[in-house]
Amino acid sequence: MTNRFKLSSLTLAMALTCQANYSLAADTPAPKNDNVEKIVVTGTFSGKAVAKEEASFAISSFSEDDIKKLAPKSTADLFKAIPGVWSESSGGVSGANVFVRGFPGGGDAPFLTVQLQGAPIFPPPTLSFLENSTLFRLDETVEFMEALRGGTNPVISNGQPGLTTNFLLKEGSEDTEGLVKYSTSDYGLQRIDGVISGELADDLYFMVGGYIKSSPGVRDAGFNAEEGNQFTINITKVLDNGKINLYTRQTDDHGVWYLPTPLNVEGVDNEFTQIGSLNRQASIQYGPDGNKTTESVDFGQGRGWNGSVSGGSIDLTFDNGWGLVDRFIYTNGDADTYGLVPNGAPVKLSTVADNDNTAFGAATGNEYSGDTDVQQIGRWVVKKQIEAFTNDLALTKTFDKGSITAGFYNSTFSANDWWALGNQSYHVVAAGGENLTGIDCNDNVDSCGWNYDINSTGDGSTTALYFATSYEVSDSITVDAGLRRENHEIEYTVDEGLDGIITKAVSYDESSTAWTVGANWMFAEKQGIFVRASEGSKMPFFDDFRDNFGAYQSGEDLIKDVSQFELGYKHSADNFDLYATGFYNEVKGDTFVATPGDPAEVFTNEAYGVEIDFNYYNDSGFSVNLNATLQETEVTEHSDSTIIGNESPRLPNYQVRITPSYDIEFDNGMYATLYGTVTAVDDRYSDSGNTKEAVLEGYEKVDIGVIVNLTDEVQMQFAVNNLTDEEGLTEGDPRDTLSSNGRYILGRTIDFSVSYAF
Repeated sequence: MTNRFKLSSLTLAMALTCQANYSLAADTPAPKNDNVEKIVVTGTFSGKAVAKEEASFAISSFSEDDIKKLAPKSTADLFKAIPGVWSESSGGVSGANVFVRGFPGGGDAPFLTVQLQGAPIFPPPTLSFLENSTLFRLDETVEFMEALRGGTNPVISNGQPGLTTNFLLKEGSEDTEGLVKYSTSDYGLQRIDGVISGELADDLYFMVGGYIKSSPGVRDAGFNAEEGNQFTINITKVLDNGKINLYTRQTDDHGVWYLPTPLNVEGVDNEFTQIGSLNRQASIQYGPDGNKTTESVDFGQGRGWNGSVSGGSIDLTFDNGWGLVDRFIYTNGDADTYGLVPNGAPVKLSTVADNDNTAFGAATGNEYSGDTDVQQIGRWVVKKQIEAFTNDLALTKTFDKGSITAGFYNSTFSANDWWALGNQSYHVVAAGGENLTGIDCNDNVDSCGWNYDINSTGDGSTTALYFATSYEVSDSITVDAGLRRENHEIEYTVDEGLDGIITKAVSYDESSTAWTVGANWMFAEKQGIFVRASEGSKMPFFDDFRDNFGAYQSGEDLIKDVSQFELGYKHSADNFDLYATGFYNEVKGDTFVATPGDPAEVFTNEAYGVEIDFNYYNDSGFSVNLNATLQETEVTEHSDSTIIGNESPRLPNYQVRITPSYDIEFDNGMYATLYGTVTAVDDRYSDSGNTKEAVLEGYEKVDIGVIVNLTDEVQMQFAVNNLTDEEGLTEGDPRDTLSSNGRYILGRTIDFSVSYAF
């Protein structure tokens, strides 16, 4: 039996290289069967590696080749392939909603942490208008991703009880190798990726890469609505007893924020976006009544990330079974949001026009008739500057039968926000539909709608000590336990109204304890079961205090308590592997705010279900992956008794993804892979009241693609997303669930790329 306690970081590096299946130069085809031992590092107490089938938690891994076949449009789009995860990635390149295992949430991704090289990019998983996936862009520098659900999450890293996704970068080797890739699409994408790696000196390796891109967007805005670039450097020094790693990642990438749109207006479909050349530049007004400021804004900036993520790690193994892993990361930049946000259902122009009939285009001067569909559109501006530094140190002592780990986690983080929300004005409901004049609401300040303007400053810190132990009861049975004690401090002030008066001030200092206990029984070679129980929490961050300020003043700690139980089965054979995990969880004290400034909805949620991850492959070149999540959710506590017993909003009871793949070798040396994915999603409710009018109907989606290796160096990929142009919905209108607005999944797109490896 493999001794899982003595795998060094060098073993990890070799195993990860094997797991990727393709070398960077892509000079050999992927193996016909995957008999390489899969190694995972995310979720281990020590930060060292274990064999995947021997891990006592649910974790999925995605190689560079896996990611390539999924052809994700964004980081959150990739998360759809993780069992147990429901990812609404239809908002564009940023601003997704990500849910895990039936955990409740009204939006964003409150139970998601994104790590780079094993360290959290930004410790708060979600702030208003910012979730972790916004801060990370996929490119050719990524070696693979691991995704841990539940498991040891509540004890390690930033104590995230839900989902942790860990992206690991490519590292150099003694051979200098690289890749240049050009990508385009039927929506006008122009993108160039590049990466090169090699040796700088003996045992000192480098990897440098990045991209530059531009496009009108998946939903054509009539201008280059998606623009970005990224540059990454990764330096690795291999030592006799470990390695040292340093990296930096500079990103400037943004795209239009796709929002819910009217569902019952002719011409509005999954290609529709309200923003366009006639309305991207608009004026907003903010500040106290009688002294408002007017500012012109380019809403074509959308949502994105302009900042840097830099860090590194020290991974050492000493004599007598001692090991040390220290990971550190610094994040700094701007994550701004500019969007045209619907406010209520569309109406006929005649019902709101001053003359009860027509109005005129503010940009074109065109006269619109009374039967024109119009809608109040809010012009929202959120400027957000964030900064964070995190260090996570783990010291492990390994014995013949087990190990003991002691860890110290420390992070400091800040967010400075400036918001001007509201600024409603009637626009023509059409692609790029313009603002109108001749409507009192549009022509007079504060004559309709609402505004919520704030200037806030928040600083926080989290310090945690964690201890864990693992013990081999026998050659086949291992037990483990972990304990975390965390202190969480927040200093936060809010000026609501932008009048220079602080309306909310917070000075918070609370502690919590998390624990996990697990057992793993390998009753046959590469076959076993695990059981795990854990209790953790989601600590409150800045927006939790703003939205629940009254509760904070009354002495509530605002900590969301999470209890989880898991039972898993895993079987890794020569031509298949199966990982199935049953789960039950309870989340107490979760909150939802439909419109910023409104009171919070507080409730408790329970969920149970099963995650299935099955892979089959054979020597003929055929393989298939089955990824399924079956779950039931229920609101068990709520201030409104009519809500109790309802399903949690936005969460499907089932989602199934089947991905077949077939490899073909030609006589002339060419090599091709045909692949596709069929996705089926159940109905959902867009509101906690589970009203019939708020049902989001289930849908099926088909994606196909082909990868062709013309030579050892030249590779082409052709991918079609949403082949049948399905018009499924990911959400209704969170601000008005009965307003007949909804956000479509992305329509059919065709992408093509060609790369040259050397």
